[in-house]
Amino acid sequence: MSLSEFEAVAARHPQLLTTSFWSRFRIALTGGAVALYFVFCWWFFSIGQVLGTANWGIAATYLADWISYEVRPYITIRADGTMQVEFSRYDPIGPDPHPDWLQAERKTVTRTVVIPATEAQVKSKSSFSFVAPSNAGSQQKATEARTETRTEEIVTHATVSMNSRDRIDILPKHAEVYRGTEKLAVAIGSNGVQAEGDLPAWATQRAPGEKIVLAFGFSGWAEIRDDAVKIHKRFLGWENFFFDIDSPFFGKSAGEVLRLLVSGERLDPTRSNASLALENFLYNPSWQHLDVWTKLLQTIVMAFVGTLFATIIAFPLSFVAARNITRNGVVNQITKRFFDFQRSVDMFIWALFFTRAFGPGPLAGISAIFFTDTGTLGKLYSEALENIDDKQREGVKSVGAAPLAVQRFGVLPQVLPVFTSQALYFWESNTRSATIIGAVGAGGIGLKLWEAMRTNQDWENVGYMVLLILIVVFIFDSISNALRSRLIGRRS
Repeated sequence: MSLSEFEAVAARHPQLLTTSFWSRFRIALTGGAVALYFVFCWWFFSIGQVLGTANWGIAATYLADWISYEVRPYITIRADGTMQVEFSRYDPIGPDPHPDWLQAERKTVTRTVVIPATEAQVKSKSSFSFVAPSNAGSQQKATEARTETRTEEIVTHATVSMNSRDRIDILPKHAEVYRGTEKLAVAIGSNGVQAEGDLPAWATQRAPGEKIVLAFGFSGWAEIRDDAVKIHKRFLGWENFFFDIDSPFFGKSAGEVLRLLVSGERLDPTRSNASLALENFLYNPSWQHLDVWTKLLQTIVMAFVGTLFATIIAFPLSFVAARNITRNGVVNQITKRFFDFQRSVDMFIWALFFTRAFGPGPLAGISAIFFTDTGTLGKLYSEALENIDDKQREGVKSVGAAPLAVQRFGVLPQVLPVFTSQALYFWESNTRSATIIGAVGAGGIGLKLWEAMRTNQDWENVGYMVLLILIVVFIFDSISNALRSRLIGRRS
């Protein structure tokens, strides 16, 4: 087209060469609208304030608890100026602990202890009693206050090394905290706990005289009180994962355990060391391996059975709900509304209903998965049937095939890969969902997970169970992908 012809066309149809306002600025307007929306959300939800006031230290401690454990020595400060180092009964460090990171200077002293007066209830020697029925056969015997001389070992000075740079020196009336190059001196007395100088950023005290909380990062934290110093020292790893402190294998290295299993003398004359080690591992009271694995298998079976039953029921009902298969509007609508009823309530809510109906256990979880997935799979299957190519059905009909044969050879080959793929995906997804509904009493590992979280201390057990769930989901995802690939004809 020459220039004169182009100008003639432009003169006759000027709208062809004129760009509209929206065409010229649509990219800039769309980008501005998106940016304005994000600014509005930032202001409306106060995201900046939330991020600014968030306690990231608590979040870091929470995550550290998943991969670590704590040892909690309790250094008691008595009124007479003596100290004692105590460990809790279930402390992972084992019986009679003397860790190298806690150095204590001890000495044996003889001291007089005042035992206050008490009243003890003793059996009455008389066969008959005229006292009230609740006190029949017994009477109150008063004991006077007395003194008792005791010889015991006390601690005069304790040093706790939190890591290579931080430590706490503890005396009956004084404590010194070293964190890197900083030092905090604390006076401990009847008036409470008083810091000598300003508190550093890693030490907090709500009110004068109250306890001082010391933060040492991943190494742990400590509390200085007027009657004790409580240490929370953190170690990387999962404590006593294989053998508990009551096991004869506790404290032994991997090489020592292996030698005992292969050629060592029997620790229990009635059984082999291998059998004893297996029992100690499976019934480890801290980790409960056998119970956790059993509950995990229960979750897997719960997801599989629920999905299988849902697939079996949804398959024939989807043919009834599909308008191009069952040409009856009333029947179509009734079936589709039934699917809507099943999937309109979340699986978690159905689990609560069935837990109330059947009681806690896997049956409630299977019923919740079955009921919810029947509605969802029925809807997906019916929509897949309504989108098939009718030419294959017509071709099968043209040879005089029966109605059942038409569905078998004209419909099923088109939708079977889709049906199977969706069923496999729901099986994989329900493995995760079964964990959640188990927390409300539907059985499985979800209940164990919830029990561990409720203690607010056993986060390493939570991490262990979450890791097992991740492994199971990964395995099922791989199996599901392999089966789907074979169904649609792709092979690696």
